[in-house]
Amino acid sequence: MHFGGIYEDETVGKIYDRRLMGRFVGYVAPYRRLIVVALLLLPFIAASKLAQPWILKMAIDSHITKGVMAGLPSLATGFLGIILAESLFSFAEVYLLQYVGQKVMYDIRVQLFSHLQRLSARFFDQTPVGSLVSRLTSDIEVVGEMFAAGIVTVVGDVLVLAGIVGIMLWMNVRLSLVTFSVLPLLIWVAFTFRNWMRVAFRQVRSRQANLSAFLAESIGGMAVVQLFNRERDEAREFRRLNSSYMEANLPVITWDAALYAVVESLSSIAVALIIWYGGGEIVKGNLSFGALVAFIQYIEKFFSPIRDMSAKYSVMQGAMASLERIFGLLDKEGKEPESKPQPPGPSAPAPKQGLQQICFKDIWFAYSDEDYVLKGFSLEMRRGEKVALVGETGGGKTTVTRLLSRLYEINRGSIAIDGVDIREMSLQSLRRRIGVVLQDPYLFSGTIEYNISLGDPEALQRVEQAAAMVGADRFIRELPKGYQEEVRERGVNFSAGERQLISFARAVAFDPEILVLDEATASVDTASERLIQQGLEGLMQGRTTLVVAHRLSTIRDADRIVVIHRGEKAEEGTHAELMSAKALYYRLYQLQFKD
Repeated sequence: MHFGGIYEDETVGKIYDRRLMGRFVGYVAPYRRLIVVALLLLPFIAASKLAQPWILKMAIDSHITKGVMAGLPSLATGFLGIILAESLFSFAEVYLLQYVGQKVMYDIRVQLFSHLQRLSARFFDQTPVGSLVSRLTSDIEVVGEMFAAGIVTVVGDVLVLAGIVGIMLWMNVRLSLVTFSVLPLLIWVAFTFRNWMRVAFRQVRSRQANLSAFLAESIGGMAVVQLFNRERDEAREFRRLNSSYMEANLPVITWDAALYAVVESLSSIAVALIIWYGGGEIVKGNLSFGALVAFIQYIEKFFSPIRDMSAKYSVMQGAMASLERIFGLLDKEGKEPESKPQPPGPSAPAPKQGLQQICFKDIWFAYSDEDYVLKGFSLEMRRGEKVALVGETGGGKTTVTRLLSRLYEINRGSIAIDGVDIREMSLQSLRRRIGVVLQDPYLFSGTIEYNISLGDPEALQRVEQAAAMVGADRFIRELPKGYQEEVRERGVNFSAGERQLISFARAVAFDPEILVLDEATASVDTASERLIQQGLEGLMQGRTTLVVAHRLSTIRDADRIVVIHRGEKAEEGTHAELMSAKALYYRLYQLQFKD
């Protein structure tokens, strides 16, 4: 099966509820005033619930059993008023908590997405997209369910329970003790189920992430799946992961249903004890009939919040598992340092206005462990030069461009621009100076204008000029809406060559000092390539260009060609010099152009 290994989402070990909730409270703190208002409503709701059985007792003992109608309508009106008051208070409380829940989920999503944007390319190489999407969507939604389920109202439930216990003890101590005899068993069941449900909820969240990751990968590669007739295999894998997710949910359903059933059973047993013992007390004359009815009402209200708390406990367990995963992602230290620590003394000088030189010095780099992709690589580039990197696939050419943009940090050596180590520059200022065009251009949903400017005000002013410079305006002018033409997901409504032309225009619109072309013309037809080359001639004037190419015909006019072999610089020179040397470059050229 292709789906496993690095795609398996981690199931985190032991968690500490107090620690997690402590961090979560930090997100709730900005809305503490609304929470306080909701909490202040809880005593009124509790009082409304506690008053209702007492009014029934008064109605039965003082009026109904004695046949006295005077005052009974007033009690009924008061009973109705208390019910209405409880409804209004409950509405206000639920609305406030739901509102706070939505605000908290918004804040967590914003922070989580911002954190993801700061993580290194290495992290995204190792983490499935679907797993990250599940944290930003379903995991946060589960946290929001805490508010939807009224988890804050546990305080109100405690008030109601305490009030019921106090009133029942005041009314009849012996009957209360008989009724509460079921509580030790209830407490034992709740704590026993706690650990079982915790493990089950972790499995649910983990396997849901696996399923999401698979769906993102499979749907994204659906064309390949269909072209190679892999539908049955993908369906079989989906059934396996879907079944695994379903099986993870079964223990949750089992423990949740069992806990609810236990609470219901104990509630019924408590009522039976009240009827048995309370009935005997009525016969002996030690208890009024109204008090017995009130006791039954109170015990129903006693177990009602307990039943609710069992449901809330399930939600709480799910939220704890989600918070664990959310905070685990927020704690990921995948971000490369913004800048290298500075030694004491004067700060590093700012780069000169206008690029003068780029210097790669003794670069060693490995994506993992000691498996070095680059070994002692060195290169100097002067302003306005066009330098091409060639060599076999996997030799390290693209890695050089990634290190220049600091998508990855080098293990040893240094890269300097005008004598300033790029690790001493902010990522934003460094990347602002570099325009990158990749072999596989990425377009966003939106308009062509947005995809060229990416919403940058300065780049927006150069959209049409940039498109004309690379020849993209030819096909854009023929579109019904021109630059306002909608781009569907990943630009599927445009050809590969058109997508590449748009990405070229994007690089031009940002007016970079350094151009990085990573197999940039691989997806463009010959006619379009000629137009691009013509446009780039003007663009590259006064700029430094680093080109990664497999098609050697596209870099014959480069000022210098660097041959990288197994991570090391093997040759360097012009096309003519390298051809006359008849070494690696010569053999590569012959392989590409032999009849």
